[in-house]
Amino acid sequence: MKAPSETGRTPRPGARFHVDRTLGVGADVALPPDAAHHAARVLRLSENDLVTVFDDTGGEYLSVIVRIGRGEVVVRTTTFLDIERESPLTTVLVQGVSSGERMDYTIRKAVELGITRVVPVFTERSVVKLTGDRADRRTAHWRALAIAACEQCGRNRVPVVDAPLPFERWLGDLPSPQAGEVRLTLSPAATQRLADLPRPSGPIALLVGPEGGLTSDEAALAQLRGFDSVRFGPRVLRTETAAVAALAALQTLWGDF
Repeated sequence: MKAPSETGRTPRPGARFHVDRTLGVGADVALPPDAAHHAARVLRLSENDLVTVFDDTGGEYLSVIVRIGRGEVVVRTTTFLDIERESPLTTVLVQGVSSGERMDYTIRKAVELGITRVVPVFTERSVVKLTGDRADRRTAHWRALAIAACEQCGRNRVPVVDAPLPFERWLGDLPSPQAGEVRLTLSPAATQRLADLPRPSGPIALLVGPEGGLTSDEAALAQLRGFDSVRFGPRVLRTETAAVAALAALQTLWGDF
């Protein structure tokens, strides 16, 4: 349990914030605007309260709030904690872009489940089509969700969230599988189960279609690029269920669950 702040109040548990700069002990750091608003207006933290900040380089810093002003929260880092909460698995989720809250849910839960990278792709059945500024704004939104999920779940390294690409373009640029790499997609018609596969010694790429799934042509193209189909029971899973269920199963079989 953390010690009380200098004012005698016990700091709120779970107040964690990501900052986009390299940290060190004894540094005064202004929280990003959204984080500052959350700290001051939502959590209602005050000067001398303790928080935790992290910067993507590993570990985290116990910090104290030294100033709260209009739209500004400044913290001072006091102690470095060499804590890692990353999964032993290197997992990449290649997710067919789904609509609205479904895609947001997928990204948040994938981060909680230890994903290393998210690659959004536009497939034939993707309802959402984004170009130009809309694509940039949506990508920024997804990256903000990944940061918020790390703040919530305790991770100190934010997964990469790529800008979305057309599926065939992404697949065409995909290199041949490296040694020990596993590439998977889900299909109720597949004959092998995840548990039938040997433990991977390299990264795992998981391909999940959008609403309506991948077309037969897209599934065939993925197979040519080394993706094996695995069966998750006879039922058809929704796109946001499929990604979460598969990542949880991967962590249970080979990760840290």
